Amino acid sequence: MPQRGATAIPGCYNLRVPRTSVHGIALYHELHGPRDAPVLVLNNGVLMNASTSWALQARGLSRHYRLLLYDCRGQGASDHPAEPYSMEQHADDLAGLLDALGVERAHVAGISYGGEVSQVFALRHPTRVRALVLADTVSEVGPELRFVIRSWIEAARSGDADAFFDVTVPWNFSHAFMRANSALLDDARRRYHQLDFPAVVRLCESFLQVDVTARLGAIKAPTCILYGELDALKGRPYAEILRRGIPHAELHVLAGAGHASCWERPNEFNTIVLGFLAKHPA
Repeated sequence: MPQRGATAIPGCYNLRVPRTSVHGIALYHELHGPRDAPVLVLNNGVLMNASTSWALQARGLSRHYRLLLYDCRGQGASDHPAEPYSMEQHADDLAGLLDALGVERAHVAGISYGGEVSQVFALRHPTRVRALVLADTVSEVGPELRFVIRSWIEAARSGDADAFFDVTVPWNFSHAFMRANSALLDDARRRYHQLDFPAVVRLCESFLQVDVTARLGAIKAPTCILYGELDALKGRPYAEILRRGIPHAELHVLAGAGHASCWERPNEFNTIVLGFLAKHPA
């Protein structure tokens, strides 16, 4: 059952938060929306957390679904064990969290790192997925993307929050969004000073192991793929690999959006997700 109590977590806010014990660690989670509605799990990007990632989705999506937001191990207000992470481990953690919450099956969605977790969850626990939504994510790591993430790892290892911000943020947002949202970026820079950089390194190293393209055909759940038109990190080439590999997947493009498409085009993002899930209620 969910554990509640005072927590002091490296790199996180010190809050009283709902945490559930799974596989020897505590996972932070939030539940929103009607208790009797189908569950929709949202998996975060690597540098985000449950409390901020989906701020522009939670209200709209929770009108129709029982929304489960959570931090995977190494993220946000969940535990940050000092050991290597893997997508398989994250997927099994999610299965354990669903077990603890009494959820047998759910719609599963994720953006970026969360999309990779979602793919592996669908492969390891196929009977538990009603439908799958994959946003700005990859099934393999090409040489250009590997180069970028290695530069992130080196910046994270330095422990310099401002340097890490400068090397990562231009990959996450479109130029137009950055020009129009200086206050948001200033707030993000402040939050970077609260990151647990050793955990960030472990998460990035976990990402570099992603290689499931050859197995995509085994995903049988109805799947929606979407990406920002201007996503230079995990954009169209990777979305096309997913579309070709997953049977009967549908593909959507968010015009003018960068990598963080759920922030840059929240209304369009929400409309696509709600429209897709409405077609696949079972």
